[in-house]
Amino acid sequence: MSVGITIKNKKARYEFFLLQEYTAGIQLTGTEIKSIRAGKASIVDAYCSFSGDELFVRNMHIAEYVFGTHYNHEPKRDRKLLLTKRELKKLKTKVNERGFTIIPVVLFINEKGLAKLNIALARGKHAYDKRETLKQKDIKREIERHTGD
Repeated sequence: MSVGITIKNKKARYEFFLLQEYTAGIQLTGTEIKSIRAGKASIVDAYCSFSGDELFVRNMHIAEYVFGTHYNHEPKRDRKLLLTKRELKKLKTKVNERGFTIIPVVLFINEKGLAKLNIALARGKHAYDKRETLKQKDIKREIERHTGD
């Protein structure tokens, strides 16, 4: 069993202020978990939304399993996230407020071999916030370069 698969959403910290993070389980089919274990998934364009009282991750791409038969999965289907009722209620009240959204940050396989998704309650950044983030990143990189000498 290969532990150590982590698929990150690198755009998340650039596009959003991440306010609160949760770790959720994902309801998957057999071919989906095999594709994730092979590292064939992307969460860059994914987002989370409520359907009734359940939370779903939408637009997450999991490539079709190479050795799958006619039972193979749809690459971009909606997948149910598994959280406690308390967490779901808290997230739903926050999302109903203006400006909040839920985005996936990291998809990983835990030590038990289960696929987990770190999701974050986020608020979108404006263009000037993104410029400030880039500036801070450049300053940090310069400091790292000069202290390494």
